[in-house]
Amino acid sequence: MTATKLPVPGRRARRLVTRDEAVMSPSYTRSYPFVMDHGLGCLVWDVDGNQFIDFTSGIAVVSTGHGHPEVVQAIKDQAEKFIHMSGTDFYYQVQIELAEKLNRLVPGNYPKQVFFTNSGTESVEAAFKLARYSTGCSRMIAFIGAFHGRSMGALSLTASKYVQRAGFSPLVPGVTHVPYGYCYRCAYNQTYPACDVYCVKYIEDTLFRRLVSPEEVAAVFVEPIQGEGGYVVPPPLYHQRLRELTDKYDILLVDDEIQAGMGRTGKMFAIEHWGIVPEIVTIAKGIASGMPLGAMVASKRQMTWHPGSHGNTFGGNPVSCAAAVATLRLIEGGFMRNAEVMGERFMEQLKKMQSRHKSMGDVRGLGLMVATELVQDKDTKEPAVDLRETVVQKCFEKGLLVLACGMSAIRFIPPLNIGADLVDEGLRIFEAALTEAEAGK
Repeated sequence: MTATKLPVPGRRARRLVTRDEAVMSPSYTRSYPFVMDHGLGCLVWDVDGNQFIDFTSGIAVVSTGHGHPEVVQAIKDQAEKFIHMSGTDFYYQVQIELAEKLNRLVPGNYPKQVFFTNSGTESVEAAFKLARYSTGCSRMIAFIGAFHGRSMGALSLTASKYVQRAGFSPLVPGVTHVPYGYCYRCAYNQTYPACDVYCVKYIEDTLFRRLVSPEEVAAVFVEPIQGEGGYVVPPPLYHQRLRELTDKYDILLVDDEIQAGMGRTGKMFAIEHWGIVPEIVTIAKGIASGMPLGAMVASKRQMTWHPGSHGNTFGGNPVSCAAAVATLRLIEGGFMRNAEVMGERFMEQLKKMQSRHKSMGDVRGLGLMVATELVQDKDTKEPAVDLRETVVQKCFEKGLLVLACGMSAIRFIPPLNIGADLVDEGLRIFEAALTEAEAGK
């Protein structure tokens, strides 16, 4: 299936990497030297003509695959009309249509309104500001392992890797982090369901009694499935208990769907798997098939801020909105269902693979948001960080693009329209890479 000319990177790619190093910020995190030339569907080619299966989709962004003709046509059609007219100062139809669509899709049978942004971190910043503005409260609760973005407010909520925060203090005050529902590595050394979801009980029984007054808390920010933190799927009752807690103390629940949303888990929003309705939802990544776009959708009751309180020059760009309308049509038209079916295929094959490999400590996910966590020993669960890095590199060398997440996990996030043949071929390459890495080859 793949047509990779070993070794990679090739001559042209090496030259471009050298040029890049001279002019680009060293803060970027490049896992391996893949230099893209073009893509089609779930396949990509580098500048030396090597073909790869893409299990990254640009970090869960290219939801409809590379260069989907309907999305490309929507972009062309809108660009021919006009490319920009700031939606915070003027009106245009495609932005209104997209907002109407999102308001219908976001969980909750109540009036909603949309604030458009360019990215996930901007969507979180908007939610952070709105939560403070509408409640009059200043404090926030977020989770260890969370990734909500890198701008100052979003970074204050982020607690995925210390390198993301180091050197930027002081951050926005008033954020308290607590352990997430990460059963494979329970922070409290308990076992579900006997624990009675202690990780949520801790917030009320300890945090609210000893450190934070619930009356001062504006919102709880939570990812329905932790993304950067390791593709951690919480236990079945987790989000229900969290919703009960926030309801009890009249605290807003902010659902960060930036990586898990837009059909990736087999539902439009991952929180729907638990039947939970949040007050605020943040959206980005897969909403526009690669065009820069984000959104913060909130109940109309919370949208109390006045004109000028918050704005965004490029948020809701008309070309991005047109791409999003086409993207949502495709997701609803079959790609979301395909994500569910292909996700089951991933899980079934990875579970079988797990029994053959001593390093595959855990396999988890929903839809096409799947990961395996690599360990030194299945009993001690010691993270196998070096092994993970070796496997990622070997996958690249063999013609498969994957990304790391969490302490020692590898995530599989292909476009939502991937077919069974590429799933099978990609997993064959992954297992070959893992086998070699385990053998120290």
